[in-house]
Amino acid sequence: MQIPSALALIAAVAAGLVATSAFAMTPAEHRAAKDSIEATYKADKEKCDALTANAKDICQKEAKGKEKVAQAELEAQYKPSPRNTQKVAEARADAAYEVAKEKCDDLKGNEKDVCEKDAKAARVKAKADAKVAAVQAKPADNPADKAADVAEARKDANAEKNDANYQAAKERCDALSGNAKSACVDDIKRMYGKG
Repeated sequence: MQIPSALALIAAVAAGLVATSAFAMTPAEHRAAKDSIEATYKADKEKCDALTANAKDICQKEAKGKEKVAQAELEAQYKPSPRNTQKVAEARADAAYEVAKEKCDDLKGNEKDVCEKDAKAARVKAKADAKVAAVQAKPADNPADKAADVAEARKDANAEKNDANYQAAKERCDALSGNAKSACVDDIKRMYGKG
């Protein structure tokens, strides 16, 4: 009894996808949505004018990031593809990174350096995960080839994330000195497989 209900579910999803594609965004709707994104960005940016110092800078980065994410989402809706879906994830990662990095400006010394490395590691992770998701979403003629491509993408993503996390962890060691710093660096190298 479960097989027919699974087939019914698959048929319903397929019908939904066909129906969704029938309601694709027209060029006029696309232009109107772009104009709306631009207007929202201008309004968000105006709100930042009431702020000062780094709070203003953070607000501006948030407004710009929100605009870039909205533009990427619009393009993914207008021209659906694994690549455009990946661009949405990358836009989100970049926006979060820019805001986080700007927030680090309120800090000083090693605390600021660690904050920036953590922000970069988070961006690397998000972008690497987006690459893997894009490879997984790509249609393939041969399941074995697709599995190999996904495995390779995961391997590359894990290497990128490992390097970024290593740099962030290593930066934390810089707050120490002498033997404590040496021991910290050695521990980090072992943890992240660095020679």
